[in-house]
Amino acid sequence: MKQLVIGALLGAFALTPVLAADGAALYKDKTCNACHGPTGNKPLMPDYPKIAGQNAKYIEKQMLDIKSGARANGNSAAMKGVMHLVSDAEIKDIAEYLSKLKP
Repeated sequence: MKQLVIGALLGAFALTPVLAADGAALYKDKTCNACHGPTGNKPLMPDYPKIAGQNAKYIEKQMLDIKSGARANGNSAAMKGVMHLVSDAEIKDIAEYLSKLKP
């Protein structure tokens, strides 16, 4: 039984990099869709940005700035609370995914 559990854990860790590369899954898993909408173009609040179709480098920079605190306005406060859960590599994957969506 112990070997089965260890094998299952190792298998789960082995799959993590594959999942991390999936920007669409990360967008949902990191709860981006809660504020920016399911496809990044229908934000929860009218003053939240529509991020679908934005330039990937721009999105990545905004997310990194919010994570680091370089960008700290009223709208970024809620997002900063979850950004510590998103790695820089995941930010890049999410940004690439969003840049390919229809605005």
